[in-house]
This record gives sequence, structure tokens and C-alpha cells, in this order.
Amino acid sequence: MFAAQHLIPADLPDLSDTLSVSLAAWQARWPDMGVLALVPEALADRVPSLQAACRDHVVPLLGAVFPSLFTAQGFVTDQVLLLCLAPMPPWLFQPVLDAAGREAWHEAVRFMQATQPVAPGAEPLLFMVFDGMLPDVGSLVDELHMALEKPVRYSGVNAGSETFQPMACLFDAERQAGMGVISLLLPPAVDALTRHGYPVSRALMTATSGEGNRIDTIDHRPAFDVYQQLILEEYGVHLTRENFYDYAVHFPFGLVTMVDVLVRIPVALGEDGSLICVGEIPPNTLMRLLRAPAAGQGTAVDELATFVAERQRSAPARSWLHFYCAGRRMHLGEQALQELQSLQRQSGQGALLGALTLGEIDTLDAAGLPRLPRFHNACLVALG
Repeated sequence: MFAAQHLIPADLPDLSDTLSVSLAAWQARWPDMGVLALVPEALADRVPSLQAACRDHVVPLLGAVFPSLFTAQGFVTDQVLLLCLAPMPPWLFQPVLDAAGREAWHEAVRFMQATQPVAPGAEPLLFMVFDGMLPDVGSLVDELHMALEKPVRYSGVNAGSETFQPMACLFDAERQAGMGVISLLLPPAVDALTRHGYPVSRALMTATSGEGNRIDTIDHRPAFDVYQQLILEEYGVHLTRENFYDYAVHFPFGLVTMVDVLVRIPVALGEDGSLICVGEIPPNTLMRLLRAPAAGQGTAVDELATFVAERQRSAPARSWLHFYCAGRRMHLGEQALQELQSLQRQSGQGALLGALTLGEIDTLDAAGLPRLPRFHNACLVALG
């Protein structure tokens, strides 16, 4: 899928010239190419230079700003990752997701499907990048799924600032905006896997009231009071308002589904005792309290490494793009890089490239159950 990849140091005085050289070389080899650009938050002001270079070369551009990029050597905040897509797949940038914007997005994806026929039984992969400030990404992908007439597989991530402050984190060659979505309809040969590998605790509770990504009450009591009590009973940690931001990332909620749990990391505490999470928690959802595992204790790295290695054997030249949840890095600290290095080593990849994300999307794929999109936290993603 990725014909070429290029990490460009963004502090070069001749950044525009460097971009121009790369684009010209790719264009000469792949005339129908396009670019997917991943930009670290610290370099968000360089987006106009990317846009200008792609406009000058008449190259389609899609991109997003993430908290950080990474390689197997470390986390990267001073370089921009350009991914050459050849040919450029069907794509769209929907910068507004109000009621009219959602309908326009649904219609555009249906149109992309209609103009990209695939063999019977083959399903393309719809890869999406949302603004992480949207409080209802789970509902957005559910609505899209219901609106589509032909089946697709789903994968995606949330972009934006790790501080959860609003920013124009999505762009194409002409526009830059927040609170929207970028969509790419990738060929059936493209694979994706999303895993968190978190163990499940004993505690079972119900989010009895809330809205979107806010939990107001758990078991009919203020959400923070219950959360505080469970963490003390299960793990012996005395949670307070003062240390909430130190501990919450280590003790996420797990939304109980038919086959597993979906991680929801609390990221803010309301004055009324409500909890704000990354991702929606529908009222009356059954939840468990989770304890994020230490590096090497979960199953996510092993599962992704096996998945990538199996596909590398049949297609050694395949390039992979990875995403890693920013909340997972907050939990693991310096050990997060060890997880990524272990993924590279176990999977046999020559290089490891990717970005930190604020939420991840995959497809429920279990025997006897319908294929549905799902929104996660705390995951690793492989796309290639």
C-alpha cells in the first residue's frame, strides 16, 4: 500500500525544497500517487508548507497532526512522515460532522464503494482519521455502518493534541480543520489489526447515567466516588482529586461486550464527580475496572507481531504503518518504546514507523457475530 516512506527533518531551512524533491521523485515513478502526511503536534505550524508543496506538484494530500511520531529508535517530534500511496486510493475529507455533514460523509463513502468494485467476497478496508475532540466517534462509525449498503472492514485512529485542547488537526492540500474525519477506501489486500491485550478485573458495575464520553453515575452513585472506592478495594490505591491525573491512565474502564472489553481511559474529572473518558460510554453499559499491564505482561505485542510476521512471509516487500495509543505510553512511560522495539523484533520488520493516537477503531470479527466497527483506547495498530 505504501510505495515509499520518508521522514523529513522539519527544521531544515529549505523544507519546501526538500519536500519538492521528494514529491518530484515519487511523481516521476508513480504518476497516480498521493501523499498521506503524519505531523507531530510540535510541528503543526508546518502544515501550510506541506499543502503548498503538494499544490505546486498537483499531488493529492491527506494528513493529520498527532501527539508524536515514533520509530524503533524513539519518539519523534522534530520530523514529518510522508507516506506515498500509489495509486492514491479513493479518499475524502469531511471537515464538519453536524447532521448535514454526516449525511454527506455517508453518501461520499457509498459513492467511493460504487466506483471501486471489488471481487465477490472481497471487502475493502475503510481507514478513518477522526479529530480526537469529537465526543461520539463510536456513534459516528456505527451510523456510517448502518448507512452503507456494501460491507467493508474498518480501521482508524484519532488525531489531535495530547492535551485534549482543540486544534485544526486534519488537512488536505487546500483545507485544514478540526472536528471532522478523513477517510481512505483501501484495497481488499490491505490488512489491519488492533489490540490492547488488557486483562480483566473482577469488579463489575453499570454506567447508570451520562452522555457521550461523560459518565455521571455508576450504580446510581457519583461516578468518581465509585471509581475511587473500587481502585482502593481492588488495588490498594487511594485516589484523590489531586492525584487523579497521575493514576487514572493506569486504571481504565473496560466496556463489556459479547466477546471482550473495550478500554475507556478517564482523562478528566468534573466538579460534580463525573468522569470524562476517551470514547463514548452508553448509559446502562456494563463495565469492569481494568489495571493496565506492565510492559511484556499483555498480549497485544505478541498478537500484532504474529499477524505481521505471517503476512510478511507471503509478501516480504509489504510496508507497515503502526499506531500506538498516547494513553498507553502515559501508562508505560519509558517502557512504551520497549514494546515497540519488541514488536519490530518479533515481527521481523526492517523498520518501524508510526504515530501516537488518541483512540483506535477496528472491526469486530468473531464467528457467528456480525462484522461491526468498534472504538478503543490503549491499543496498538498494524496497517499494511
